Amino acid sequence: MYTEKVMDHFRNPRNVGEIPDADGVGTVGNPVCGDMMTIFIKVKENRIVDIKFKTFGCGAAVATSSMITELAKEKPLDEAMKITRNDVADSLGGLPPIKMHCSNLAADALHEAIKDFEKKMRGNKK
Repeated sequence: MYTEKVMDHFRNPRNVGEIPDADGVGTVGNPVCGDMMTIFIKVKENRIVDIKFKTFGCGAAVATSSMITELAKEKPLDEAMKITRNDVADSLGGLPPIKMHCSNLAADALHEAIKDFEKKMRGNKK
């Protein structure tokens, strides 16, 4: 049902945890399945220099959270905003159709963290 890459990211998730002084935080959830994801980012010179996640959910939710952090780390913010749910699923070697919503959540959580950072930056310029 799951690819070996999905199972690896589930069993050995990368970048798990929280960044207490994060520059941006994005939290999303799917009430249908109960998955909740929070992505924390540290930004320096418009580049994601650190990224962590906390996820409550199924194996696919953990794997997609782990993969999105790998895809976004060290990327400029504009590139990270272009990471799609299909990028996440493809990087994991595919997901069962019933679990594709997990890749949506991972991409959405990353995008929300970046938007949160940008909103804070606009607020600091006033």
